[in-house]
Amino acid sequence: MTQTIAPRVRILVLLLLAAACALLAGATPASAHAALTGSDPQQGAVVDKAPAQVSLTFSESVSMDDDSLRVLDPKGKRVDDGTPSGTGGTTYSVKLHAGLPDGTYTVSYQVVSADSHPVAGAYTFSIGAPSKTSVSVTGQEAGGGIVGGLYGFGRYVSYAGFAVLVGGAAFVLACWPRGSGVRVVQRLVVSGWLALTAATLLLLLLRGSYTSSGKAADVFDLNLLGEVLQTKAGAALVSRLLLLAAAALFIAVLFGAYDKREDEERRDLTFGLAVGGSVVALGLAATWAMSEHASVGLQAGLAMPVDVVHLIAVATWLGGLVALLVALYRGPADTPVPDDAVRRFSRIAFGSVIALVATGTYQSWRQLGSWTAFTDTGYGQLLLVKIGLVAVLVGVAYFSRRWTAQLAQALPAAIARQREKERVGASDGRKNEKAKVEARAKTEGKAPGTAKGSGTAKGSGTAKGSGTAKGSGGSQRAAQLARQRAAVDAARQKRQRDADPHRFGLRRSVLAEAGVAVVLLAVTTILTQTEPGRTEEEAKASGPSSTATSAPSTGAVTLDMPFDTGSQNGKGVVRVELDPARVGANDLHVYVERPDGTAFDIPEVKVALTQEAKDIGPLPVVPDHITTGHWSASGVQIPMAGDWEVAVTVRTSDIDQVTLSKNAQIG
Repeated sequence: MTQTIAPRVRILVLLLLAAACALLAGATPASAHAALTGSDPQQGAVVDKAPAQVSLTFSESVSMDDDSLRVLDPKGKRVDDGTPSGTGGTTYSVKLHAGLPDGTYTVSYQVVSADSHPVAGAYTFSIGAPSKTSVSVTGQEAGGGIVGGLYGFGRYVSYAGFAVLVGGAAFVLACWPRGSGVRVVQRLVVSGWLALTAATLLLLLLRGSYTSSGKAADVFDLNLLGEVLQTKAGAALVSRLLLLAAAALFIAVLFGAYDKREDEERRDLTFGLAVGGSVVALGLAATWAMSEHASVGLQAGLAMPVDVVHLIAVATWLGGLVALLVALYRGPADTPVPDDAVRRFSRIAFGSVIALVATGTYQSWRQLGSWTAFTDTGYGQLLLVKIGLVAVLVGVAYFSRRWTAQLAQALPAAIARQREKERVGASDGRKNEKAKVEARAKTEGKAPGTAKGSGTAKGSGTAKGSGTAKGSGGSQRAAQLARQRAAVDAARQKRQRDADPHRFGLRRSVLAEAGVAVVLLAVTTILTQTEPGRTEEEAKASGPSSTATSAPSTGAVTLDMPFDTGSQNGKGVVRVELDPARVGANDLHVYVERPDGTAFDIPEVKVALTQEAKDIGPLPVVPDHITTGHWSASGVQIPMAGDWEVAVTVRTSDIDQVTLSKNAQIG
């Protein structure tokens, strides 16, 4: 039975980890947690004379440096004084040079929101009349690229390490004190500490590049690191490292002096470890609560302690679950997890679920604000996925509690059966030993006289007097027999443990719980990087795109353009999709297919938007390659409604290219 389980366990764990990685890889870069809710001049506006300054209003306070807010003229030259200032709690402005000529200007911003996430964007306005501009107004990708991916991975590892560290230690202290001497449990908790420490150091190094340039070369820039240390997020990461030093001392005592104490002394030490460990765990959880979603917005003073309770409940439940899973599958056969430890953890997990539901309900109300936000915002949709996973996890946990109850009911009978087997086995052993002695005596009495009276053999001083050889061989033989007996006893105990249907069922249900928990943790990590639904709805209601839109949306536009560059494999069809084809931000997708309809890659695709009636453009867009035959760009800004020419340049080799164009009506 065990031989068939182990491969399935490994396959299931690999599949779950792959699912978690797919969720993280499929997540978009960190969305803006501080949304742009207003601007002066507004997006797409045409003003009669040059304004003295440009002002931006966000949904929450943000931090800026000299390059955070820039204004560029039609040729791409900077025309602001480079010193943004705050004119209000959420409004920031930058002064413009005097005597600016007519034309279309681009406003670009990249800031860091109060909940530590980068926010970037761009839009255009015109003085006098719109003009051609060489500046791309494609929305900037804040927190993207390799650095953004590594930062997201580091966040996931830090959450997982925190859960394993806190939950594993709590499982040992509250449920299974004897587990402090079990090697696999020790390794698990230490691995949690190492993962959290390494992830925290990684986040600290990546932080500067993540919130600014996004370049991997800036990761080790000491100037950026110094700036990070002066921010709220940097202070939280440094505090986490200091608390992890205290956690290392806690682990040393838990798996050192605690394991060596007698039961009486261990009870006294348990209280001290529980108090100290709780303080460290609360402090670690607070480093997230004080620097992310909970620290800004509605009722921040209440939201932060609620967030701490939420994180502790998650760690106690999921981390304890992982510790129980490791002990059930990898624990030594001679030290199985006792049934009372499983029952205690079941009660603790039930309490953690209640705390999760209570704190999660409050957090959902605070971050969404309305029922429609569940379906109309990305945050709400992710939250629905998380709620579904929690429901599945609770359902699987229900079966674990049933197996635990059956273990408790079957325990007295199992103990009685085991004692009866031991009594019968001891009796049979004595009978077998007695029979062996009698048989040996009979054999020696009937042995030939030559063998018995052999003076040569008896008087052989070499054979009889070789005490060293005889003693060495006997000790080696005894050690070998002892190892064999130990291996046989361990195998017997493992077979007995695996043969118990109740314990076998518990192991399977706990494995399923842990699997769902891996995916749940990935969804939670993505959720912390997503703009809250309340903020997203506020931005939709009062954002610059809504105020600048004077005509209803015409819906997505699809343009198919056959091409032939004249080279081998130079024929095909390029399809351009612009969604929602309205003033403001749009998503642009480009698909390249062969004449038979199969997708294929080409060296380069470029798009330009031009409105000849108003003499605007071309506005260049360079989409990113997504997959075979697919390029995409998000946040493509279209400053006004009308008939726009969409030109696509397709290059199939170093020298072969063609430019195609079609018109699209933008509402």
